Amino acid sequence: MMLTPVTADESAYLAADDVVDHTHPLVRETAARLSAGTDGELAAYARAAYEFVRDAIPHSADVGDWRITWRASDVLAERVGICHAKSHALVALLRAEGIPAGFCYQKLNVLHGLVALRLPGSSRWVRQDARGNKPGVDAQFSLDREQLAFSVWPEKGECDYPVLYAEPHPVVLRALRHATDRAQLWQLLDTAL
Repeated sequence: MMLTPVTADESAYLAADDVVDHTHPLVRETAARLSAGTDGELAAYARAAYEFVRDAIPHSADVGDWRITWRASDVLAERVGICHAKSHALVALLRAEGIPAGFCYQKLNVLHGLVALRLPGSSRWVRQDARGNKPGVDAQFSLDREQLAFSVWPEKGECDYPVLYAEPHPVVLRALRHATDRAQLWQLLDTAL
């Protein structure tokens, strides 16, 4: 899918902030550990970071965990999060190693969070879905073709939003920050942008 970045300023897709806190010691430590096995090769690191977030941090709905995480370092510390929180962690890990990354979304029956990355030297943003696999869901890392957790069904009103955000969308952040648990989050999180 062709994505339209909200800004042409690449530094926005490398920045740290309150959510994508890639300067946090836990994010830096995790990035260094993941990078150690990649010989400095950025595509290998991007895959390692993706697989770590997808596989080592369970989706809270899949494991019945009601906690809400939203800051990247908290997702790594608590080892749980919904798709949006896991996206925050993956973007932080990618940016920690100098890989531009941002946020994109799908409108399904809920608002689903994805990331897109662009390896240095490439002109193409590639979407990745670190939601976590389970029976019927088989998201995989790929720089050549997308293999997301879910395909959209336009006839059901679903869509892929074509915008690539440098920061998590305010609709998502507002819900994550105000929810006291996952049940309340589903009530607060809009189903569309």
